[in-house]
Amino acid sequence: MAQGKSSPVESAWHILKKYHIDEDVGFALPDPLEELPAAYDSWTSIAKNLTKLIEDDQLRAEVEKVPQLSTDDLKGHREQRLGHLALGYIVMAYVWNKGDGDVRTVLPRNIAVPYCELSRKLGLPPILVYADCVLANWKKKDPSGPMTYENMDILFSFPGGDCGKGFFLVSLLVEKAAFSAIKVIPRVFRAVQHQDQDALQKALLDIADHLGKAREVFKKIHEHVDPNLFFNVLRIYLSGWKGNPQLPEGLLYEGVWDTPKMFAGGSAGQSSIFQCLDVLLGIEQTAGKGPAAEFLLDMRTYMPPAHQDFLHFLEWSPSVRKFVISTDNTGLQEAYDKCVKALESLRSYHLGIVKKYILDPAKWSRRNETAEEQPEEENRGTGGTDFMSVLKTVKKTTSQSLLKKR
Repeated sequence: MAQGKSSPVESAWHILKKYHIDEDVGFALPDPLEELPAAYDSWTSIAKNLTKLIEDDQLRAEVEKVPQLSTDDLKGHREQRLGHLALGYIVMAYVWNKGDGDVRTVLPRNIAVPYCELSRKLGLPPILVYADCVLANWKKKDPSGPMTYENMDILFSFPGGDCGKGFFLVSLLVEKAAFSAIKVIPRVFRAVQHQDQDALQKALLDIADHLGKAREVFKKIHEHVDPNLFFNVLRIYLSGWKGNPQLPEGLLYEGVWDTPKMFAGGSAGQSSIFQCLDVLLGIEQTAGKGPAAEFLLDMRTYMPPAHQDFLHFLEWSPSVRKFVISTDNTGLQEAYDKCVKALESLRSYHLGIVKKYILDPAKWSRRNETAEEQPEEENRGTGGTDFMSVLKTVKKTTSQSLLKKR
């Protein structure tokens, strides 16, 4: 470990709290606020009524009438995150509107200026990101009740009925379940520092078990998200303006920049959890210069800065993989491989979800178009990438990290 870097065996929760990681909800924003101050009622009114405004063809006119507000009255992190979430919904709705190809290439200054100002304060890009629509877009119906799908709702909605609620909340619940694996990281580092092979083996087995449970939670998506609604409606509103042929030059943020800017849409690649586990286990997803490595590194810039810092912290920490290999301990190496296999299993399941929710509906909806037109549209994700190629590479790199080759 480099000099001057903090020790990875600091007290467990001191490490995580230092990086804005909550003991209960992990990388999610704990107890998001539900209401902005009254001065921002014009934002709130539009964000809470997006679907009706879009249906009535009034959304863009209403957005253009909003006064240009300062963000100085948004005090504290949670108010700023709620403001960023509300503006993110408004911007996506303004750009894509009815999702019928009528796309706006210029974001008016009355929204662009405060949105970019708020984004700078939070260290987030001026587009709806995973940290907004998943990590900060939730509430409990009964505040004293459990964090279950039945007791939760989202704060803002796009057209598509409950499709968005299902997609965002199931993503959050998978995130929460997988966070149980992140909680084990301080135990892992402590065991490595003390060269306690038994403790490390137990910690790694616990990580594998938690990842298996996260995979079970992932199955809830089939109950709550309709593939056709996701593909034909919600996916449009999550699309960004990077690598998107509908906005080939990006989006012009009026009053902020003189030229259009490109930003990727919300993507599961912007979740910190799985990149953290890759780094912890020494799975070198970001080594080299291939499309997958470049995509994952780019997605880090869409994470909250404190979570990016946590990834850097893990990268500076002692290598768990090298320690496991050095021991020649069969049981320990098998426990390590169980972690890798659990991560690989989650990624395989994700590939199946992508097929059901994107590839299959794409083929159905485009069945009358020419073969040459299909691949780009079918394989381009909201993050603007050929996502199937990226996902397959990530899965392959994971499986190649097994110590005992199949």
